[in-house]
Amino acid sequence: MSFKGFSKGKSRQTPVMEAFFSELLPAIDHLGELKLTIYLFWRLNRMEGQFRYVTRGELANDNRFMQGLSTSPQGAGPALDEALSRAVQRGTLLKADFSRGEGTEALYFLNTAKGRDAVKAIANGEWRYTEETRVEITLGEDKTNIFELYEQNIGPLTPMIADALREAEQTYPASWIEDAMRIAVENNARNWRYVAAILDRWQVEGRHDRKDRRDTEKDRRRYVEGEFADYIEH
Repeated sequence: MSFKGFSKGKSRQTPVMEAFFSELLPAIDHLGELKLTIYLFWRLNRMEGQFRYVTRGELANDNRFMQGLSTSPQGAGPALDEALSRAVQRGTLLKADFSRGEGTEALYFLNTAKGRDAVKAIANGEWRYTEETRVEITLGEDKTNIFELYEQNIGPLTPMIADALREAEQTYPASWIEDAMRIAVENNARNWRYVAAILDRWQVEGRHDRKDRRDTEKDRRRYVEGEFADYIEH
């Protein structure tokens, strides 16, 4: 497959720590380990919460990533196991076996200060597991970036709005921003203040998927009345 090039305009960036280039990159001599390491920088950056980790099962569920580890489906699983083993042995990843129910589950953390704190907490029995649903994150085709989405649905992209969007990208998941813009369009509130108000509320109160709500009329009124009313064009 030939790469068609990076998309025009602004796109979301994935931060990579300097030590990766100065220490890890020259040392890694296994392609699977290298792919896994870069992939985890991308994936963990898109997760929420103070302590971010992945399980083997979550990695195996990303079909696009697994296809890149082996030329055959049968070889993808062993290739993932080898890549994980090498990354743990090198010290890039920290592995912690967490007791869950009648068994244990391996959690993988980046070897950062927060990752080390999490592994220590698990070892000391201080880790509190929550049953909240973890957002599925998988590789996919490039999506419309939020700058294009704003121009297409809300209005012109001014320098101040661009700065606000960049800040929002660092604070909220991209799916939240997209959904908040969609709600703004549905309620004829095509301005960033309205979108930002929704995002702020989700961050404070927690965000529940709209598809799980039974009272759709009550859900609609939530975004057109009360604190959001001042942002709507009449």
